[in-house]
Amino acid sequence: MTVDEKVILRTRIEEEIIKLKTEISDLQEKIKPISPENSLGRLTRLEAMGEKSVNEAMLLKCEQRLKKLLFVKDRVDLPTYGLCNLCDEPINIERLKILPESTICIDCAQTFE
Repeated sequence: MTVDEKVILRTRIEEEIIKLKTEISDLQEKIKPISPENSLGRLTRLEAMGEKSVNEAMLLKCEQRLKKLLFVKDRVDLPTYGLCNLCDEPINIERLKILPESTICIDCAQTFE
């Protein structure tokens, strides 16, 4: 992997981290408990509870991805970054641009799918 590609990936990782932190903050606001004082109808309250569950699941996924991105941010400059953990072949740069936290190549991912 070239130095320019690593710079592009580091920038992409930093952008994703900022985006995820904002999204996590928004989701944390959305999952706050609904006050019983709010006069919601039964169906509206059930819808709000369902939406809260969806937002909690999204929050968990965002937090997990953020952890992965923070982990990989410090490893971009290592010679092993961008190599598949299973076959030791280089991971396609386009895959890393989309999912910079990828640790396996597309071929290995398809094998385990």
